[in-house]
Amino acid sequence: METTRNLKNYRSLIWFAVLAVLMILLYPNEGKFKYEYARGQAWIYETLIAPIDFPILKTEAEMLVEIEQKTSRIVEYFNFNDETGEKMVDGFARFSIEKAIPKDISHHIVEFLSDAYSGGIVSTFDEDDISDRVIFVNRNGRVTEMPALEVYDQKRAASLLQADLRYTFPKVATDSLITLLNIPSWIVPNLEYDEDVTALLHRDAVNYISPTKGIIYSGQLIVSKGEIVSAEIEQILDSYKAEYNRSFGYSSSRGWLIVSHIVTVLLLVSLLFLAIFFTSKEILGHTGQLLFILLMVFLSFAATALVHRLGANLIYLVPFAAFALIAASFFKNEVIFPVYVISLLPLLLIAENGIELFGINLVAGSIGLLTYTYFNRGWKLFLNAIFIFVGMMALLLSFRLLTDDAAMIWKSYTVTFIAINAVLCVVLNPFVFLFERIFSFTSYSRLFDLTDSSNELLQELSHKAPGTFQHSLVVANMSEIAAREIGANAMLARAGAMYHDVGKIENPACFVENTNPGSGQDSYHKGLTPEESAADIIRHVDDGLALARKFHLPDVIKDFIRSHHGQSMTLYFYNVYCNSGGDPANTAPFKYRGMLPTTKEQVIVMMADAVEAASRSLKKYTDESISELVEEILGSRLSDQQLVRADISLKEINMVKESFKRQIKQTYHARIAYPKRKRDNK
Repeated sequence: METTRNLKNYRSLIWFAVLAVLMILLYPNEGKFKYEYARGQAWIYETLIAPIDFPILKTEAEMLVEIEQKTSRIVEYFNFNDETGEKMVDGFARFSIEKAIPKDISHHIVEFLSDAYSGGIVSTFDEDDISDRVIFVNRNGRVTEMPALEVYDQKRAASLLQADLRYTFPKVATDSLITLLNIPSWIVPNLEYDEDVTALLHRDAVNYISPTKGIIYSGQLIVSKGEIVSAEIEQILDSYKAEYNRSFGYSSSRGWLIVSHIVTVLLLVSLLFLAIFFTSKEILGHTGQLLFILLMVFLSFAATALVHRLGANLIYLVPFAAFALIAASFFKNEVIFPVYVISLLPLLLIAENGIELFGINLVAGSIGLLTYTYFNRGWKLFLNAIFIFVGMMALLLSFRLLTDDAAMIWKSYTVTFIAINAVLCVVLNPFVFLFERIFSFTSYSRLFDLTDSSNELLQELSHKAPGTFQHSLVVANMSEIAAREIGANAMLARAGAMYHDVGKIENPACFVENTNPGSGQDSYHKGLTPEESAADIIRHVDDGLALARKFHLPDVIKDFIRSHHGQSMTLYFYNVYCNSGGDPANTAPFKYRGMLPTTKEQVIVMMADAVEAASRSLKKYTDESISELVEEILGSRLSDQQLVRADISLKEINMVKESFKRQIKQTYHARIAYPKRKRDNK
């Protein structure tokens, strides 16, 4: 026995070692920025001088403002057509000769048209005020940016030419000349608007906004010791941190970096081992349970390490609390909570804003574990998402208020990411059934379904052995209440109690609760030897296990069937055997060959089964008789060494006793006798 226990301990340590190796392999191969700071707080480190050149990054607010400006400002793109200007200038020259226009006037107009077409003419501008607008002009494949005021639209060019003629040639009948020349007809656009390229340039302008706005040179002061971190200093520190993580990373030997990762991971894994050891050390000897917990921790670490590489903000999407909620379907919160806290520690070591991320995910998991106890079925599951979201947002706002950055939450994707995170915590809940199948676990939902008396096996029990079914219902109620009072798994105790006697289906008449009133067991056992009767009674355990396998009941339920009589004896038939001259030392035919109970729930069902059955034999239900019965039954279980392997204290056993006494008294309480009406009363 000792050798087997040692082998199991060594095996559990091997699994912890495997976890450590996987975590080391996934650990980001980079250093971590060693300074923690916040706007409005004093710089607690030594004076910081820039060791390298690095650009000053724009803040998120500045980027958003620039994006809004770029979005509202459209720079139009035009293609310059040389042929249009040449054609119109040459045409006017021929026209002026045909109409005998004075040479000085003709020459003046040709020069104006040449200059106008050289600069460019558009049909019109969408806005009247173009003083601050620019356009792109493509001249023979060369694109230049120029102010919109340097080009003409048709209306403006015609007006300027007419005004120029009146000013230059005041003695000429200008109005009649303008009518003769039909000046607007010689001014046509030679800048052709390109809608497709304009749209493309607009998209590029938004997408390719420069993220920097200056530079800090090596040797330049960043912040002095004790100086308050202002918004400007915070921006420079953020920029230095980004450059450090991107290209600087780690200034010492890579070997020391790896050593630090190994030491960090070993400490995390050691903390995990101690958390399990001090809260539920039996998990260390149960490979399936241990592997599940280690898998949850590994997935949490992997999510932190991998998502961190994709983008700092994306880690707000990771539903770390989902790991805790899934695990809560199989383990007590007392076990899950410290394990969950340890699984979040890598956020402090790896992620940017590690303290903030650790805090909001700790709140999410804590709220989830609390509310999941009450809202764990149907649509109520989504109430957990609401509570988790509110809790995460409350802590996030408090963090951001400390840094005067609360307003930016609503202008970024953080709120959306946290909302998705909260919903994912609930949406991922069906993975409970996958892990239930992989690790042979039994979830709360499965236990709840098993206690439904409409399922096939319990229906068969109620039809074939109705007395046993009623007995099982009473035992289930007693067990559930007692388990809840001592902090055991009440739903597991109830489910185990519902099926503990299911084997009586195969031979219901063998058991007194299924016989007609007054007939007792004699009708079945008459003619059988005590050994044969005991064998038939004992067989219901094996029959129950066979039915459990047939109906695919979980192993934890099978353990209730095996353990509800432990290795006790069928005393009724043993005493008959001894009284008829049998050898008292021959106990084997009368002894159950089941397993001794090991858990609180199994002990409770064993005691409830014995107490409920014995309570039906009482002739009077007084406080004294009920108390004596319970003490005698449970005392015999202790004296027979039936509880030596059980993880239950004497204090808890006494609490169970008192619970049973109270329940039996309530069940068999005295009733008021109704007086009979006298016949002469009307």
